[in-house]
Amino acid sequence: MKEFKRYLLTAALPYANGPVHIGHLAGCYLPADIYARYLRARKRDVKFVCGSDEHGVPITIRAMKEGVTPQEVVDKYHAMIADSFAQMAISFDIYSRTSNPVHHKTASDFFTKLYNDGLFEEKETEQYYDEEKKTFLADRYIIGTCPVCGNPSAYGDQCEKCGSSLSPEQLIKPRSALSDAVPVKKTTKHWYFPLQKYEPFLKQWILEEHKEWKNNVYGQCKSWLDNGLQPRAMTRDSNWGVKVPLPDAEGKVLYVWFDAPIGYISATKELTTEWADYWCKDDTKLVHFIGKDNIVFHCIIFPAMLKAHGNFVLPDNVPANEFLNIEGDKVSTSRNWAVWVHEYLKDFPGQQDVLRYVLCANAPETKDNDFTWKDFQDRNNGELVSIFGNFVNRTFVLMHKLCNSKVPPLHNDVMDNLDEQMLAEFAITSRKVETLLEQYKFREALFEVIDLARKGNKYLQEKEPWKKASALDKLTMEDSGNSQQIVDGLRKQIDNSLHISLQLTANLSILVNPFLPFTAKKMNYMMKVVDKMLDWENAGKTKLLSTGYSLRAPELLFRKIEDSEIITQIDKLKAGLIKAQDALNKNNIMTSTQAGNESNDSGNRSQDKPENSAANTIPITKETLKAEIVYDDFAKLDLKVATITAAEKVEKADKLLKLEVDLGYEKRTVVSGIAMHFKPEEIVGKQVVLVANLAPRKMRGIESNGMILMAEDKNGKLYFVSPEIKIDEGSGVS
Repeated sequence: MKEFKRYLLTAALPYANGPVHIGHLAGCYLPADIYARYLRARKRDVKFVCGSDEHGVPITIRAMKEGVTPQEVVDKYHAMIADSFAQMAISFDIYSRTSNPVHHKTASDFFTKLYNDGLFEEKETEQYYDEEKKTFLADRYIIGTCPVCGNPSAYGDQCEKCGSSLSPEQLIKPRSALSDAVPVKKTTKHWYFPLQKYEPFLKQWILEEHKEWKNNVYGQCKSWLDNGLQPRAMTRDSNWGVKVPLPDAEGKVLYVWFDAPIGYISATKELTTEWADYWCKDDTKLVHFIGKDNIVFHCIIFPAMLKAHGNFVLPDNVPANEFLNIEGDKVSTSRNWAVWVHEYLKDFPGQQDVLRYVLCANAPETKDNDFTWKDFQDRNNGELVSIFGNFVNRTFVLMHKLCNSKVPPLHNDVMDNLDEQMLAEFAITSRKVETLLEQYKFREALFEVIDLARKGNKYLQEKEPWKKASALDKLTMEDSGNSQQIVDGLRKQIDNSLHISLQLTANLSILVNPFLPFTAKKMNYMMKVVDKMLDWENAGKTKLLSTGYSLRAPELLFRKIEDSEIITQIDKLKAGLIKAQDALNKNNIMTSTQAGNESNDSGNRSQDKPENSAANTIPITKETLKAEIVYDDFAKLDLKVATITAAEKVEKADKLLKLEVDLGYEKRTVVSGIAMHFKPEEIVGKQVVLVANLAPRKMRGIESNGMILMAEDKNGKLYFVSPEIKIDEGSGVS
């Protein structure tokens, strides 16, 4: 295994067009912070960089919505995002922003280097243009009726009501979001990065050299590379962003996905004059923490840019997480279906570690996961309070009551198997946690920490020092001439059980620190030890607290979350959804009126502000069941677990995807009507349930050998029926 001298960790730059929600935290910022804290505890040279992405269409859309300038938008949300991260103890070494002069210069210089090397291809294309506003329109600046669901306020890239991915050409009656005028096609020039030229390099680097990457990352990259790469425009028509540094590029800026990842470099420049050591030396380990929607940019486009520029290190790993849903539904900022971090901090003051714990314990590391407030309550009350907090509190209470508030000695002459097994668990668990953290398996690592506390509770319960103390008091009171040996034996057994429990508490503070830093700090305060105790080299040791050392009185690490608090949060979610729905209905009425009066009202359209679409809440009704069947009918189905290994669109069929699935014993081609719900690169690596004995059927000339089972929600959105955990392909489903 390669040895690294320094570590550079990046977390995806959040758009400064709104606050942070818990899906953001679970996706990349919390796992990145856990890894950074672990590396620091190991005394590694590590830099953890991030910052606000302050360019691109979402910023200008938000500015238009709020009636302010883009600069005012980014100033507002940059401060809000930075504060939320700070309060959640996301320990960036720097949290920068792409509006800083150092970033503009860094991005501009990067583009100029590639341009001077003759790498860009200049192309003229037709793009929608607003003649009234005299500006080219990004896809998000074009609004029209969705061809799938009829939503009159769909954007040119997506309908946020039904979730369909769109192009401006697909919209019915498209109009400009700036003026409401009908856009026209106009020729414009842009500079394209020849991504296809780096396909051989990327195939070797990813598919051959990084097979250890997570399945979702590797699979999505493979899908893109198998389908062939195309030139990609690296400039846009806009006045907001990093200006293209060429004399004939007036009104053009760098494409946000060219500009944004360079923000990692510019942030490092701000942080240290030795930035080049972290970006240009081969003994640096670069790790990008992102969500799955950013995989292609961080694994294909940005590495190709770095390779083209030369002198830069490439990412060693890109541990992308899947998405976190809320109460069974996809997070939607336009529908206000989200748990906002700044609101959580107000509603649960001092409870940052509870949220960190729940999001890590339920992290979407291998599949989309669901956050529910009931699960939040259950994990807090059943795991943090009843297991971890209970063990620490019991240990301290018993120590103060039975050992004069001091660490008792360990007596080797009365040690038994339980004592030795418990002491051995310190090192065993620390090795497990370390191995899992190195593999970016944060959820499993946290489980091991909680499991060690669970074992501590079991140990105390089996040792029962309180009963031994009661027996000792009784012997002393009776003064019946009992052997001093019996009295000494009981005293030593009490000492041993609490000595070991206190040493276990010290180990828990070290192991839990990357995950729950506030809790570790509180434990250190109770133990009267300095932060150096948290150095990873101390993990697994059995003599961390000195015999005779007096400790502070116990404080509860966690409090119970009451039912009323959970009801309040669920009601808040519902109220936010209703408010967003009302805004949608109002906007749709206004839109319909405008469309009807388009011929005589266009003169005032320039003052209209586009509102974000929101999904309709469709009432659930009982559907008519299909005809009743008997068990023998069901038993005819052969349901198997399969993994999607490749996916591509079927030519001239908007709804069909051609899938290659692996059943373990064979690979099959399956045609599935899910193209309106999933992009091919999103589903490679997914495990699905396949009807394996369905008769073959030709669709668009392709023979389909099986059917993938899907679930459909009330809004018509499809979801995979998948096993809870990854299991062997070909496993039966019954």
